[in-house]
Amino acid sequence: MTLFLALIIVAIILGLIGVVADGLLFLLFIGIAVLVADLLYVGLRTRRSARHRPLR
Repeated sequence: MTLFLALIIVAIILGLIGVVADGLLFLLFIGIAVLVADLLYVGLRTRRSARHRPLR
């Protein structure tokens, strides 16, 4: 969970810098890529852990 939150913060910071700074639009795209990769990672992790839960 710490990795997820850290990557979300990094993505937001890179996106803000990319939008505000002139000529650094590529940082916005890097921030978007980090965000998408982070969401995929969490999605795959929760899907994998959901299969291993015992039924009650």
